Amino acid sequence: MGKSSTPLSLRTGPSLIRRFFFAVASNFDLFGDPIPANHGGRGRPEHVPTVENRNRVNMLLAMGWSNERIAAALRVTLPTLRKHYFSELRYRAVARDRLDATLLMKAFQGVDKGRLGPFLKLVERNDLMNFGQTSRPVAAAPVEAETKPAKPAKLGKKEEALLAAHQPNTGSPMGELMARRQQGLNS
Repeated sequence: MGKSSTPLSLRTGPSLIRRFFFAVASNFDLFGDPIPANHGGRGRPEHVPTVENRNRVNMLLAMGWSNERIAAALRVTLPTLRKHYFSELRYRAVARDRLDATLLMKAFQGVDKGRLGPFLKLVERNDLMNFGQTSRPVAAAPVEAETKPAKPAKLGKKEEALLAAHQPNTGSPMGELMARRQQGLNS
């Protein structure tokens, strides 16, 4: 008679909810990463690759990130990144094209739903593809070498003083004498 006649699925209450909450919460950390079975035991727990981390690696490869930077974002070492994500790293060369294809497919699905924005994006991307470009053209940098004359080299204090000494001020009697003397030496 000590047993309850209600089935377990119908029982609710704080004790059952508490047990369910802690059972689910103990499998993931605050960032949503799974907690390994030997957590708290001896040695460092092995990295567990998840689908979300695999997608993150693919996206970061498409953005042109280096392996070191991706490993730092995942909080793993470089050998661990190579060990668990070697299949994603192998397709680094085509990662950008795969991302573009996925984005175009999302835009195409938006067009199927009758939205105008994705349609305009598809038309724009198609026009860029027809011209062999991957992004919008940017304005060319203005050519400054042809329009502006070359600046003379800057002179230091000593060079300026030497030039000033060879060009005396003729407004004073001493300057006139120096100018006549220089003319006599130059002739």
